[in-house]
Amino acid sequence: MTMRIFIFGAGYSARAFARSIAGEAEWIGGTTRTEAKFAGLRAAGIEPFAFDGTDVSAGIAAELERTTHLVVSAGPNEAGDPVIAAASGRILNSMPNLRWIGYLSTIGVYGNHDGAWIDETAECKPRAGRSDNRREAEKEWEALAERRGVPLAILRLSGIYGPGRNAFVNLANGTARRLVKPGQIFNRIHVDDIAGSLAHLARAETGGIYNVTDDEPAPPQDVVAFAAELMGVEPPPEIDFETAELSPMARSFYGENKRVSNAKLKAAGYRFVQPNYREAFRTMWTDDKWR
Repeated sequence: MTMRIFIFGAGYSARAFARSIAGEAEWIGGTTRTEAKFAGLRAAGIEPFAFDGTDVSAGIAAELERTTHLVVSAGPNEAGDPVIAAASGRILNSMPNLRWIGYLSTIGVYGNHDGAWIDETAECKPRAGRSDNRREAEKEWEALAERRGVPLAILRLSGIYGPGRNAFVNLANGTARRLVKPGQIFNRIHVDDIAGSLAHLARAETGGIYNVTDDEPAPPQDVVAFAAELMGVEPPPEIDFETAELSPMARSFYGENKRVSNAKLKAAGYRFVQPNYREAFRTMWTDDKWR
């Protein structure tokens, strides 16, 4: 069936999705806050629209009437989800062709689980602030999708990396650090698998909550060391987390420790392009796709 896709918040992940599904979609539109970013959206195959988080323009409203698949990547704030605030009435009453909604969230909604393996049934105990706001936004979208009667896929993303955003870049520009906190594990996902899983769920118009994370949660210092080995450079020295100079926000990330399972997404038929950081890094380095 024909797909006309509209993306609220056409950033790094959403642009990768647009590129991956361009040959299957009749049309793809998306928003950014400033016209200065319009050229980047067009390069990704997205017709650009400005959205400041408050008002839906006449142009966006007209396209929403024709939209079949709605993707939301814009983040919430203390006031709630900006897309729901600006467009919930249109989603309920003025999108006659809408068949599916995809919402990009974060595994941050789970909070800390002391390194244990968790899946989508785990208790959500997000930190106050961004993660808590995201969980509340998930609930708002669940309620809206139920009222509208369309499937909603919530994709809970782990730490995102890919071209331009990876340990190679950090090593090259001298910002890479190897912080060591014994027992600390982080989860990560290559942007190609965010794009691929979103496209997979959109094609099938599948709803539900899905963890989008690779097969191998790993200590962050190991990832930096592996990238340095591939580059043939010395890794930065290990730094004890307890004595490291970190911003409060950076330190707070280390307060969450969990191993997140992707079994449900695999059971839905998705096969990962980059199943772990080692394979992804080898590919990025060999193919020169890390910059």
